[in-house]
Amino acid sequence: MKQVTQQRNIPVTGSYDVVVCGGGPAGWIAAVAAARSGAKTALIEQFGFVGGMATAGLVLPISVFTYNGKLVCGGIPWEFVQRMEKAQGAQVEKPLGNVAHDPEIYKLIAQRMLLEAGVELHLHCTITGCLHQGGHLTHVIFDTRDGPQAFEARYIIDATGDGAICAMTDVPMQTPAMALQPASLIFCLGGVDTQALGGVDHHNRQGVNMHHEAMQKALRELAKTEEVPQFGGPWFCHILRPGFTLVNVTRTFADMDDHLDATAAECRLREEAFRFTELFRQLDPAFKNCYLAYTAPTTGTRETRHIRGEHVLTGEEYLNRVHFPDTVARSAHPIDIHSAKDTNQRCTFLEDAAYIPYRSLIVSGYDNLIVPSRCLSADQIASASVRVQAPMMCLGQAAGLAAAMCAQDSRSVHNVDITALRATLTSWGADL
Repeated sequence: MKQVTQQRNIPVTGSYDVVVCGGGPAGWIAAVAAARSGAKTALIEQFGFVGGMATAGLVLPISVFTYNGKLVCGGIPWEFVQRMEKAQGAQVEKPLGNVAHDPEIYKLIAQRMLLEAGVELHLHCTITGCLHQGGHLTHVIFDTRDGPQAFEARYIIDATGDGAICAMTDVPMQTPAMALQPASLIFCLGGVDTQALGGVDHHNRQGVNMHHEAMQKALRELAKTEEVPQFGGPWFCHILRPGFTLVNVTRTFADMDDHLDATAAECRLREEAFRFTELFRQLDPAFKNCYLAYTAPTTGTRETRHIRGEHVLTGEEYLNRVHFPDTVARSAHPIDIHSAKDTNQRCTFLEDAAYIPYRSLIVSGYDNLIVPSRCLSADQIASASVRVQAPMMCLGQAAGLAAAMCAQDSRSVHNVDITALRATLTSWGADL
């Protein structure tokens, strides 16, 4: 392969206690937590808004905040939900605590919370590099519309989901034990008789997979005689707008870390979104007048890299609810493994909320890096639950606080005062 060499002089345009890379559920909450805790904080995000899969991927609802009648994801994430409710942009699906919401209200309230906390936002930025001296990261490099820039960072939080910073700094990765979960392109249908859906767009029953069983059966039957794209569910999701519903049905295998694979997946899934719209019109009277209003700005990614951190959270530990002394978050979403080859899904519901240790967010030999996003150190079984938005928010809260605490006396992230970290998280409302 031919190669070219490029040399660039990149201006260092800022110096921060904490630089958060990625503005998804873990990232933007981490930035708020760090800034509220006194750290000078910057957030770098590729889109023009934050929220990640909730807004760019249109993955709804935010799940799961309560389990067995008890709030398990409290603190800043729950404050956010309450503020969205006050703005008439969210509905908590009781008793389970999945949160239906309007993605536009999500963007607005998250933005307000970031700016109120004093976070410096850098949107429309693509991270392209990270300078490091062994296991100490020094600068994040990113491209902007007005050229490349670099930030000096005392602590870096990799909340990119795909572990972009980790990959750039040679953080050890796990070898997948099974196929990666498929990608899905969420789309919004208008013209739907949402009253006739019978509540299937409300994800409010604990221990129940809220897919549309009748539509699934009809699609499987139809596939015997004519071509039906590979699908999952389908799941229909309430967005607080009469006549509109979000649809999670498309499914394809793709290595979303490979831009050509991701490009092919986007094109394929967009075609299939239109095809499913046609099929829904045929198969269910509630959809007879539906139309494809819009697709998500980006395909939803369930799984790419998994780092090998100080502790790899296993599915066995997760299902057995092992309580770690350094627990910093809990998760109550089922272990949700989608097949990349067919319509099957493995869904294992928990008896109670599981525990996630701080050691799964840090890596041996790296003294100023914290990784709270879905590429955290968990095996593919545990991560199939932890990867969803509510636990990611709680992990972001812990990561932002930990980074700010370490910045106060320049200590390694491995030497954070766990007792003080957990006490502060509990005082914020976290259930540990």
